[in-house]
Amino acid sequence: MSQRRLNKTEKRFLEQLVTRKLLEQGDRLLVGVSGGPDSTALVHLLEAVQPVTGISIELAHCNFQLRGVESDEDERFVVDMASRMGFPLHCRRFDTLRDAAAWKTSIEETARIERYRYFDEICRDTGCNRIATGHHVDDNAETILFNLFRGTSVAGLKGIRSRHGSIIRPMLLMRRSEVMEYLRQTGIAYRTDSSNLGTGPDRNFIRHRVIPLVEERFGSKLLPALERMSRNAAELEEFLERHFEDLLERQPGLRLRDNRLSVADLLSLTVFERKEVLKRALRDLSCEVSSDMLDMLCRLLDIYPGKRVRVSGKLEAIWQGGELIFRALPEHSGK
Repeated sequence: MSQRRLNKTEKRFLEQLVTRKLLEQGDRLLVGVSGGPDSTALVHLLEAVQPVTGISIELAHCNFQLRGVESDEDERFVVDMASRMGFPLHCRRFDTLRDAAAWKTSIEETARIERYRYFDEICRDTGCNRIATGHHVDDNAETILFNLFRGTSVAGLKGIRSRHGSIIRPMLLMRRSEVMEYLRQTGIAYRTDSSNLGTGPDRNFIRHRVIPLVEERFGSKLLPALERMSRNAAELEEFLERHFEDLLERQPGLRLRDNRLSVADLLSLTVFERKEVLKRALRDLSCEVSSDMLDMLCRLLDIYPGKRVRVSGKLEAIWQGGELIFRALPEHSGK
């Protein structure tokens, strides 16, 4: 494949791929493509640097059938683009509204689950070893603010990472304005998702109202500040994971066994450590973790044995015999 001269944006994109070691020679890359500006730009950027990176590229499109004719037109656009560029395309339609009702999850969460399950399936069938998505700096900022407004732990402040397992986000250091300018300069067509234009959904409100208002006051400081916080949170999370691995190794009573934790070991910890251990235990029990629940469990340990706290619709926690025991509520005990 002959190498055409890269433009400025493509050169910066290639530098980031190399610097962050997101790809290796010979990687088989599956690119998620909606037809919108971000994923369309990603496909063209990857095509531009393909002769240098030596990767193979396949595309995947999910039609969630949420916008009627518009969704079908997005699908046709991606089919045409894949054919024109010579990339294999995998395409599937989902009944997302039905699945959301059956799974009792939000539309956004349902689509996310459907998308990544499909991508994993394609990778198993084709041998693709990397999945690329078109997230950029603005997406990361929106995710951090969304998590912050909902109430989040340190983990939620790390936002979107450039690499998570086999998933890579090669454009994560590009701004939305840079992506749009690249498309304009190169004359690349793309689709516009009308559901992204209003301010009804929380993410849209953050994108169209909150971020512009903050930037109007503080200039261009917001996104770099959120990016620094994102990096710091990711570094802190890595440190904490290692710390708690060592802690649970030294104090086995902090590791959930038979749905039990040692109260003495829990009380030997700082409040922060105690909550982190309890958080891991609740996740192992498939219970929803919230700051209120962690506070209730910590207060339970500050009272006296015999007290109990309901931790889910089916489980309670009780301090009994030197242990914090998670057990089925009477109505779910099978008696």
